[in-house]
Amino acid sequence: MKLSEKIPNKTAIRISKAIDFIEGNLEKKLILEEIAEKAYFSPYHFHRLFKAVTKETVNDFITRKRVEKAASFLLNKKNKTVTEVSEIVGFATLSSFSRAFKKFYGMSPAEFKKESPSKYSKICKTESKNGKIETQFEQYICNIHTNLKWMQMKAKTEVKKMPTLKVAYLTHQGKMDAVENAYDKLMKWAYPKGLMQQENLRMLTVYHDSPKITDEDKIRMSVCLTLNTEVKTEGEVSIKDIPEAKCVVSRLEITPSEFQQAWESSFVWMSEHGFKKADQDPYEIFYNNPNEHPEGKCIVDICIPVE
Repeated sequence: MKLSEKIPNKTAIRISKAIDFIEGNLEKKLILEEIAEKAYFSPYHFHRLFKAVTKETVNDFITRKRVEKAASFLLNKKNKTVTEVSEIVGFATLSSFSRAFKKFYGMSPAEFKKESPSKYSKICKTESKNGKIETQFEQYICNIHTNLKWMQMKAKTEVKKMPTLKVAYLTHQGKMDAVENAYDKLMKWAYPKGLMQQENLRMLTVYHDSPKITDEDKIRMSVCLTLNTEVKTEGEVSIKDIPEAKCVVSRLEITPSEFQQAWESSFVWMSEHGFKKADQDPYEIFYNNPNEHPEGKCIVDICIPVE
């Protein structure tokens, strides 16, 4: 479902701002009135509109994001204890964290941390006939050497500071292969304003959720274009800054079918070279139109913010 489906564009933008606020403050106590204020709604109307957009209540959304963030910590930062992770993601008590986590993944945080076979695992959840959630860990990267060799052949990878990028953006929620529709909307908005003719224009995709952890129908992405001029937004489009960050940056020239391999291999490179992912969302920067490439390939930087 797209954030704008069946609701006015201005409402979609305001709900999106509330979601950004929630995701940026998961470690804090989040109060409905404060979240609603960020979206310029009364708490009563905000709660109803939020569920209409996301198909989740505000509390359910907050809990899911906290549990998913905890799962990422337990998978990728083994040095963190379950108690530390509980505090980092904003649960008031360890018991409330354990209950919420088990309800979502079908096992306790400690069991999850112990049973996940490697940091390169994908979490698969299924619901049995009796309604019990069963969690499986699919090891989707089988050979580290193979992925590093793929990166050596396909990519130029370095660690560098990426600058702050001012972008116009709109948000897509749902299956990743449907994100092209959001790009079409963004470009239709930008063309009449002359923004597609900007010098050094870049298109970006920012990933707010990990497909390793989040169900595909709930994955959020921002499709963006860089700005070097002041512009007034309307409709679904908003303006934001992508902050400066130290990143593992992989420059690739690849077909659309190679993107999953590229992302997985970039994370392997990051881990094998001793870097840890930072909290900031990873993103792609596109340097060409693949429709104009003789082999239909994308020239792209995969950028993973690291600590």
